[in-house]
Amino acid sequence: MAPKPQRKKPLKRGKTKPTLPVREEEEPLNMESMGHPEIYPLVLTTMTQEIFDCRVDEDVTDDQPYKLIRKEDILADFEHRAAVSDFYPVKKIVQEYPGDELLLVYDKDFKYGLNFYLIGTEEGKESYLNPPEAPEEQEEYKEYIPEDIYIYKPPVSKPWVSLGSEKEIEEESVKESTKQTKDHCLRWMFWKVTYMISRKRSDFGASVKFSDQNASTVKDAYIECTAYPDKNFTLKQLERDVGMQAVPQIRDTSTQTRCVEIALQQNEIMNTFVDDWKSLAEEEGTFGDKTDTHLKEYQSFTDLHNLAEKMITCICWHPVVCGLIAVSVAVRLSFEERVHFSGKLLLQPSLILFWSFSDPIHPQLMLESPDDIFCFKFCPSDPNIIAGGCMNGQIVMWDITAHADRIENIKAGGNRSKKVTLKPMFLLEPDSNKEAMYIRQCAVSSIENGHRKVITDIHWLPDTFEINRLGSVFENRSGISCQLVTCSADCTICFWDIRPQKALSSQPPAEKKKEESIEIPFDLPSTFLHLDLSWKPLSKIRLSKGETTLDHCPTKLSLGEDNLLYKAQDKILAQSKAVKAGEMNPYQNLEGGLANHLKPIDDFCTKFFVGTEEGEVIYTDWKMERDPETGRLMTKKPVSLYSVHDGAVHTVQRSPFYEDIILTIGGWNVAIWKEGVTTGPLLQSSCAPKRYTSGHWSLTRPGLFYVGREDGSIDIWDLLEKTHEPAQSQNICITAITCVKPWAFSAKQQLIAIADYYGTLHILEIPWTLSHPSSNEASSISHYFEREVKHLEYVEQRKKIREQEKKEMDLELEKKKIKTYQKSKERLETELKADYDDYLELEKSTLVRLGLIKVEETGSHVEMM
Repeated sequence: MAPKPQRKKPLKRGKTKPTLPVREEEEPLNMESMGHPEIYPLVLTTMTQEIFDCRVDEDVTDDQPYKLIRKEDILADFEHRAAVSDFYPVKKIVQEYPGDELLLVYDKDFKYGLNFYLIGTEEGKESYLNPPEAPEEQEEYKEYIPEDIYIYKPPVSKPWVSLGSEKEIEEESVKESTKQTKDHCLRWMFWKVTYMISRKRSDFGASVKFSDQNASTVKDAYIECTAYPDKNFTLKQLERDVGMQAVPQIRDTSTQTRCVEIALQQNEIMNTFVDDWKSLAEEEGTFGDKTDTHLKEYQSFTDLHNLAEKMITCICWHPVVCGLIAVSVAVRLSFEERVHFSGKLLLQPSLILFWSFSDPIHPQLMLESPDDIFCFKFCPSDPNIIAGGCMNGQIVMWDITAHADRIENIKAGGNRSKKVTLKPMFLLEPDSNKEAMYIRQCAVSSIENGHRKVITDIHWLPDTFEINRLGSVFENRSGISCQLVTCSADCTICFWDIRPQKALSSQPPAEKKKEESIEIPFDLPSTFLHLDLSWKPLSKIRLSKGETTLDHCPTKLSLGEDNLLYKAQDKILAQSKAVKAGEMNPYQNLEGGLANHLKPIDDFCTKFFVGTEEGEVIYTDWKMERDPETGRLMTKKPVSLYSVHDGAVHTVQRSPFYEDIILTIGGWNVAIWKEGVTTGPLLQSSCAPKRYTSGHWSLTRPGLFYVGREDGSIDIWDLLEKTHEPAQSQNICITAITCVKPWAFSAKQQLIAIADYYGTLHILEIPWTLSHPSSNEASSISHYFEREVKHLEYVEQRKKIREQEKKEMDLELEKKKIKTYQKSKERLETELKADYDDYLELEKSTLVRLGLIKVEETGSHVEMM
């Protein structure tokens, strides 16, 4: 169909150019192609019209459709609203305009496609404001008939002349014979379809039940009635139209091309560098079924000789000896109960127990301490050096180098080919008389200069760097870990150095002789004798709350280099072998404190995460700064602080796969953070049915971590499966879980240690699905974290936009209120007088109806009754 002609609007007098019709779904008009390169169409919103006083039908009308706008006002709008300004598309034109005022014209008929247009040259402005004179009088009376107006002309009928095309169509058409058509019709008249449906005699009269089924899986579920060939309608093709074209002769020749093509195809189809035997061994040699997702009980340890009511406070797997695990125990008493039973507690030993899979009844080693240990760690440079934090705020050091052979002999004595069998208690009683191995501490920190309350977390600094009193970072040339960091409930974080300080070398000779005369017990190593009872922190940090005098109470912390300790097992093993080979232990001859000639590390990140007792997560810096007024060293203000958890934070741990991903657990929820993102956590779970007590990342799967609860269950979070709730939960014990620590026992087997409030250590085997990652799990989890970062950025951007919109709405509402209540003084007096007259009239009519006054008909005199 031909498009309908558009109706033209009648031309107005006084206009010399007709208005072109604007068609729908048409590209914007090109002003240069229309002969007006100085015209730039614009869309001005209502707000912009109010700002520049160019409101439609008020400031610009049909009589005066233009407005002169100062150039400096438009430039000020650019600075205020930037890209949001409606004049931003013509920013360059405005900046290069030579004059002081630009001409803005209201385009009511959308002649140039938009509601306004701007004239960008002085010549165009003068041409618009001062149009040329009207043409001669003789042309004034000419009819204005546009050239593009379509004039309808009805068609004229003409006789049809044949040119032979109907004969060609008739020859090419297919015609059926009369005989075939009659036979076909008779066949359809007498042909019918017959179906026979049968049923067993025993099923006669039975009730019928209809149900849905898949016809492709049930035998004889459907019957296909296929068509049969009819020779009368089978046509044989006798002629075919084929186009031919002459082509030059081509010869195919090749030299080893076939072999190269096969090699290239094989490289595209498969990876030739994959070790197929290794893949087959991993698939066939796994423990258990791949569909099994539950933790299986492997072994449990309970100290039957010390029957006091104690709980396990910390777990550490031995970094070198497989099957050896250390736990610290503490009495299950509150602070008030500890004060009441302080005399009895002094008689009970405070221990760290070493358990071996070869003997689940008797601890292999027991480390003594002056008070209950709440946290301890093996040294990353030497597993025979152990540091722990006490209930009273002291740090304790042990050196078990002399007993290393005992531990390794226990490991070597067990036959791996035989399964460990647990015997009844009455058969183990004769062996219970063997002497227990108690080991005293090497050194204890000064109780006056250290922490005032319980130490809640302790970490060894890696052997790659060390710090000074100001928190500056230097390279560690010794190659061993010599510094620690601790946090305590006394609102402080302390850094410690196990090397002797330089001040000790300048002591008087009398004091040196007095120290030399002190007798050292034969069973006490002299490794850290220089620290005993005189060990002071290198630097101390207080997490101040700013405006108040109170401080944050740290419970757990995570340094930026914690992930390096996960990969230090091979290095620890090499160092322990070197010590056994006869080399001197580097901790036996420690040099003095921090030397002056060490090279500083400038690009080192000194920020770290801290969890507090109030459920806050703080990202702060350990570097000290001087107060500009007093000159004293003070802690920097926290970079960020978030109140995410509704209880004390007891887990702050970096992912072993991503250096900038941190897991925090506290109260009733879990949160995952990304270092450098200050808008909030990437993941924050909802409140759990029971309070969380401990947690840990998986050592082999990037998207999995374990969380212990106070009801004895453990939640397993798998971010590949679910991100809003745990993938599964499993009950382990009947009391609260106090600590969770997984360990890769071998390449094919992984174990997880779970401690409870009653002092029992449960060792469970991790199934295949929870220990072996998928081929693309690391990249999938990384993409998930990136998506969450973009989501946080989008939410933050939307908040800013909403705040700006709210401010603009409040501003418009305030303007409307001002316009509504901004009346003249005369109008207010008139309204008040009218209201007063109405009141007097109402009062008079009310008194008349009540009969209290009379109104004479002859006059306006009012007489009171």
